[in-house]
Amino acid sequence: MTVTPDLRAIGAPRQPSRAGQAPRTPQAGDTSSTARAAASSDLLRSVFRLHAAGVAVITAHGDRPVGFTATSLTSVAADPPLLSFGVGTASSSWPVLSEAEHIGVHILGEHQHALAATFARSGADRFGGATRWSEGPEGVPVLDGVLAWLVCRVVARVPAGDHRIVIAEPVAGGPAGEGRPLLYHQGRFNALRD
Repeated sequence: MTVTPDLRAIGAPRQPSRAGQAPRTPQAGDTSSTARAAASSDLLRSVFRLHAAGVAVITAHGDRPVGFTATSLTSVAADPPLLSFGVGTASSSWPVLSEAEHIGVHILGEHQHALAATFARSGADRFGGATRWSEGPEGVPVLDGVLAWLVCRVVARVPAGDHRIVIAEPVAGGPAGEGRPLLYHQGRFNALRD
């Protein structure tokens, strides 16, 4: 990756990674819940840096268009078709997402490092500048040039720590482009290698 994303926007823990360092462990005799939580958080972070994930951008529209880069997108069920993703409640997108009836899901291609970084960066003008988009079904912002997109109806928002797991049902969309997916691995955006 050429640009370091705002990891809060893509659902990663808030503390910067300590690459190459062992996870923190509580000191001898320290059984406080804070020390245990810090050790668990570091353990999760160190393990999930090794997990390659697809990169998506989630969009919604309320009083303004919002969006963020997500690596937590998951297919949940086929009947009915459901997907899920996590979003931090401290993110600038959350106030709109917390009330949106519909959201957009965009699968990014390997050529879209810059778009992923824009939607991951805190304070970025995500819908201005080089971002090409249009209003799609249900008024949801739909990004141009992505591998695939969906507009989904939100069916649940489940509390999960400082995040919410949003569960949604696709109502429109399809494959939009050709190419290979963008991946997130070891704290960087990457392309598949043959």
